[in-house]
Amino acid sequence: MSHSHLTKIHSLEELARKIRQWQAQDERVVLCHGTFDLLHAGHLQHLKEAKKHGGVLCVTITGDAFVNKGPGRPVFSEQIRAEMLAALEIVDGVAINQAVTSENVIQALKPDIYVKGEEYAQADEDVTGNIAKETAQVESYGGKVVYTGGITFSSSNLLNQFFEVFEPEVQAFLAAFKQQFSLKEVLEAVDSLQSLKVVVWGEAIIDEYHETEPMGQIGKGTALGVKYLSEEKFAGGAIAVANHIAGFVKEVSLLTVLGKQESEEDFIRQKLQPNVSPVFAYTPDAPTIKKRRFVSKGEKLFEVYHYQPKPDLTAAEAKLCAWMESHLQQFDAVVVPDFGNGSISDKMIATLVEHAPFLAVNTQLNSGNRGYHVITRYPRADFISLNEPELRLATHDRYGDLQTLASRVIRQLDAQHLSVTRGEKGVLNVNASGEAFTVPALATKVVDRIGAGDAYLSLTAIMLAKGYSLMLSSFIGSIAAALDVQIVCNREPVDPVLLKKTLTTYLK
Repeated sequence: MSHSHLTKIHSLEELARKIRQWQAQDERVVLCHGTFDLLHAGHLQHLKEAKKHGGVLCVTITGDAFVNKGPGRPVFSEQIRAEMLAALEIVDGVAINQAVTSENVIQALKPDIYVKGEEYAQADEDVTGNIAKETAQVESYGGKVVYTGGITFSSSNLLNQFFEVFEPEVQAFLAAFKQQFSLKEVLEAVDSLQSLKVVVWGEAIIDEYHETEPMGQIGKGTALGVKYLSEEKFAGGAIAVANHIAGFVKEVSLLTVLGKQESEEDFIRQKLQPNVSPVFAYTPDAPTIKKRRFVSKGEKLFEVYHYQPKPDLTAAEAKLCAWMESHLQQFDAVVVPDFGNGSISDKMIATLVEHAPFLAVNTQLNSGNRGYHVITRYPRADFISLNEPELRLATHDRYGDLQTLASRVIRQLDAQHLSVTRGEKGVLNVNASGEAFTVPALATKVVDRIGAGDAYLSLTAIMLAKGYSLMLSSFIGSIAAALDVQIVCNREPVDPVLLKKTLTTYLK
């Protein structure tokens, strides 16, 4: 069978109808599915072998919006990728799939033979877990899964080498990193986090986004008038950190203070991941902290705080300190995102510091605490994560060398590691022996920076708690942050499968 290559490209529904016609004519239909971002000799060999299993060869590709392979991917648009495949004489039909996995493709097309490359033959090595699902789906209607052999190439590897997907600084870092760590070692390190039991201790924050459209200056005065469009509510603060960590570890306990007034407890419980166990204490004279942000096309116009900066913590302090004294020794690490909004008392910190096995802390600077909330409030920490203004405020030094300032804080808190997150400048890491290095910024697409520091803290802290080096831990944390800036606020936690796929793209 041969066709003009553009007439081979169909919608998924159209291709399904054509496959029914072919099968009615006793043709065996073979299906291959993938990204095919850079069509190369390995792909051609794969498709040739696939064609041997039937008279008709169809190929489906993942649409641009659903290619989860890291920064700058796909390099080629879905239309170009479809046309390249359709131009091959051995290919009889092509469709673009607007979904992350091929499960809906298999369900719609029901090919007689579904062909994967031999690198997928070991389902237990598949970081996505999709191969086992695909196989079960194909076999459920009597189809067969076949794995091709022959030469293989990695599109990610070829693109990384020859198409300069990454900035030169990132390329140089990755080249040095790959001298120390193999992809297999890195993926195994992430998987090993499953054994950890972690406590997240910090303030629960409800983030609201009110999307607006600017209308210009109001009639009387200089204020900006805006038109209301929509609103969305997110579970942020320590809740977001607990959810990030929950995807990677066995068990998380979340310790936090809610307000008796407007507690939002039902909403918070609904948003927690299944393996997060909350321990809530309550303040009688305050609402649960809420930050209402008014935004326009991703730009924040202003925000309104709903909180009591000095709530009555008497009952909450008694409950949480008693819990920490009784339970902290059963955990591997405590991660503290301290947002400085008044819900963490000095006695809580003293109890935490005394009983925490491995302690990771971030003290956030924001408009509610500027000038009054610094890391030196904690007498000790094993890992400290601060942005540059937070470090400078803690050391009362506006212009000094960052590495020197980081070393000063490390000594003061008897810490082992300190990360200085610097946005587009990456992360400066310093350890207790004075060694320093920078992990460059890995994000190429930024949707919303809110929560990126929390994602970095979450993954770097649990990697360090497991005993991995600061270099490996900070790299994993930076990948998490790069994924998080593509998520609006705290709409969802960092996805472990996507993190592993992104690691694979970076390190091939």
